[in-house]
Amino acid sequence: MKKPLYAFLLMGNDYQPETHHAEFETDRMVTKIITVSDFAQARRVLLDLEQEGAGAVELCGAFGPEAAEALIQETGNRIAIGYVTHFPKQDNLFDAFWGSPHSQQSNP
Repeated sequence: MKKPLYAFLLMGNDYQPETHHAEFETDRMVTKIITVSDFAQARRVLLDLEQEGAGAVELCGAFGPEAAEALIQETGNRIAIGYVTHFPKQDNLFDAFWGSPHSQQSNP
């Protein structure tokens, strides 16, 4: 029996997907961490994951709600897709870490 597939997509300009990736397999599940450099690449990766039978995909916060919704539509709502967020009270910490306002997200 094929194991369930879960993936986490990280998006950033500096990522090189062919180098920056990881895969873990347990007795019950396969988990992939996949990087993409832009939304178009994320769309292609997500469609590949759908073909592989992915049941759930989590997106990093760089995607934001609009891009997450666009990817849900892209897959016809056949994959559980979520995205990482944070509490607004920590906006200053995120801004300091990323070096630019956290609200600057990649849009579809």
